[in-house]
Amino acid sequence: MNIILLGPPGAGKGTQARRLEETRGMTQLSTGDMLREARTSGTEMGKIVAEVMDRGDLVTDEIVIGLIEEKLESGTGGGAIFDGFPRTLAQADALGNLLERHGQKLDAVIEMRVDDEALVTRIAGRSTCAECGEVYHDVTKPIPEDGKCSNCGGTEFKRRADDNEESLKQRLLEYYKKTSPLTGYYHAKGDLVGVDGMADIDAVAAEIDAILDKR
Repeated sequence: MNIILLGPPGAGKGTQARRLEETRGMTQLSTGDMLREARTSGTEMGKIVAEVMDRGDLVTDEIVIGLIEEKLESGTGGGAIFDGFPRTLAQADALGNLLERHGQKLDAVIEMRVDDEALVTRIAGRSTCAECGEVYHDVTKPIPEDGKCSNCGGTEFKRRADDNEESLKQRLLEYYKKTSPLTGYYHAKGDLVGVDGMADIDAVAAEIDAILDKR
């Protein structure tokens, strides 16, 4: 089973992807993670990625598709979760063609719908574990008192410099500009399903499970 998680920054895509990895044996394919992994892998594709990034150039769609293809060929367990890709209609077409070449398809595109103002409040107090990416929040999920990540025991936490109200509103605007064509594209193909991204983590996970159980 292959799915795309769509949603603005802070909607909880990473959290739900990790849940699906644990409960369904799926593999999260995050563009950022794949690029970082490829850069230090020593493979031919990794060398290309390193050269491009070292020059300060943008990584092309062809390179990202190549990295995804490597992952598909090496196996994705119970399926792939695409997080952060595609971002454009051209990328959506390329991903569809890639899956078809491998005899696979998209089973669902899950849009995590949010209230923008509430989302800004949610993200403004957010920090993550530098080791595993577990998300914490100053109010709703503080870092444990012993200073250790509850997921991996890591002791280093980071907060994005642009996790502030002004930057977040700009990021949301950019997200909607880029993804509005994608929601229409996947709606027309009958793949798009919406969930309430503002619900608590377990409720969102239950909604997603219900969708996937019907596919």
